[in-house]
Amino acid sequence: MCSNFELNAVPRDVMNAFGLDEAPPMPNEEQLRPTDLSLIIGIGKTAMMQPWGFAVDWSKQPMINARSETLTEKATFRGVLENRCIVPASAYFEWRKTEDGKKLKNRISVPGVQVFGMAGLSDGERFTIVTCAPAPSIAHIHNRMPVVLTTETAARWIGGAAFADVANVLVPYADELSYEEEMPPAPAQGDLFG
Repeated sequence: MCSNFELNAVPRDVMNAFGLDEAPPMPNEEQLRPTDLSLIIGIGKTAMMQPWGFAVDWSKQPMINARSETLTEKATFRGVLENRCIVPASAYFEWRKTEDGKKLKNRISVPGVQVFGMAGLSDGERFTIVTCAPAPSIAHIHNRMPVVLTTETAARWIGGAAFADVANVLVPYADELSYEEEMPPAPAQGDLFG
């Protein structure tokens, strides 16, 4: 489950990554969390800001992720399958549980790529990120990951074709992903002059 991602880029990086003609609006924060206003690129390469997470009547929590395997089965997503978007990111974060129960934060990115796109869906007011099974290189960290799009699959995802014709892009990223584990802060030392 992706619940935190980063967009550490300037508008020109996003323009180059997705072939935009105009500078897109950019989020105020580098690290983005549920309900934050984030940049998405919709069909027709329209860049806009929307809050992250669908509002649903049956939960106080926003729906921040949508499982690729069940998109056509869930009423929440069936009506928005033709309203696809790309969620630009420079990395996303996932927490791995250790054998002793600690959680370690991992920053996951695409090697050699400044900005990549994650598959998303928009309801016109908010967006959610589509997830899939993990790529082999990060399967030990978590059992899900955002659908990371290549340049080609990103163009197809927002190209205007019917969902049935682009659903095959919703697969784990084929190439290696890189990850950096962020170590928890060291315990505070006692007063040295105590």
